[in-house]
Amino acid sequence: MKDTNVYYVGGSKGGVGKSLFSFVLVDYLLERGHNVLLVDTDTDNPDVYKAHVSLDLPNLQCRMNSLDDADGWADLLDTVQEYSDHAVVINAAARTKTSTASYGEIMKSALEEMGRELAVFWIINRHRDSVELLHSFMEAFTETTIHVCRNLYFGEANRFDIYNNSRAKTAIDQRGMTLNFPAVANRVADWLYSKRCSIQKALDEMPFGTRAETQRWRRACAVVLDAALEVDHGC
Repeated sequence: MKDTNVYYVGGSKGGVGKSLFSFVLVDYLLERGHNVLLVDTDTDNPDVYKAHVSLDLPNLQCRMNSLDDADGWADLLDTVQEYSDHAVVINAAARTKTSTASYGEIMKSALEEMGRELAVFWIINRHRDSVELLHSFMEAFTETTIHVCRNLYFGEANRFDIYNNSRAKTAIDQRGMTLNFPAVANRVADWLYSKRCSIQKALDEMPFGTRAETQRWRRACAVVLDAALEVDHGC
């Protein structure tokens, strides 16, 4: 199975669940037999990179890549080109919002030249700044597929009033989907972060109850991604 899309996991603020969503997306793609290139741009706290680099899988490549300046964006594009037969998962650091505004359109054009499709998963909580930052991102990445993911850890979908009633949601409905990222139990998140291990590895090591909850959450996340990726590339 081949997937050469580039998936950008963003949110432009800390604590909304970007890294956790990247855990899920990498796990989902690997479980379905894709070659995956993981690029963690949070070089100060690269939890996603450290959790996956030790897996030593033949179909998984892991890199750290700062996007603080033009050189970082150029390095990213060189790496994407090098792994032309890999799906790319970019875990975007919160601090990249300024450089994204400057270089986002350049990245989009370069990916089009490579024949790579860009799809964005934008993770939000219930706060106003999540929506305001989304507006800014949409201006930088025009005509790009963007899926907004309401992180249900912060409440049920109908409690995301600011986003649900926003102009941003109207625009997203034309460019992608509004998704519900299933809430994860604290014991599962604590295990993944404290031990810095992938979902796949965690399932081999967790106590029975924690493993059962992880499997339930993993299945719920797969249903969400099935819907989104069918829209993106007809899987």
